[in-house]
Amino acid sequence: MQQGQPKVIVFTTPTCSHCNSAKRYLREKRVKFKEVDVSRNQKAAQDMVRKTGQQGVPQLWINNRPVVGFDRAKIERLLSI
Repeated sequence: MQQGQPKVIVFTTPTCSHCNSAKRYLREKRVKFKEVDVSRNQKAAQDMVRKTGQQGVPQLWINNRPVVGFDRAKIERLLSI
């Protein structure tokens, strides 16, 4: 993986307003991300809970480090922006 582009996965549900805010924020910062809808992907939901112990969304995994909720300060720190 090249240094410039972190691997970002956003776990969301269609009705989650904080998820939409997080995705909009990432787009504004021009950060590429993969979106996973945990309401449709049961395995991803189980993986997410196993990793963080949390069922809430959004969860952003930045280079495999989880951020639970739309924690802008932590997201910026992990993305170095």
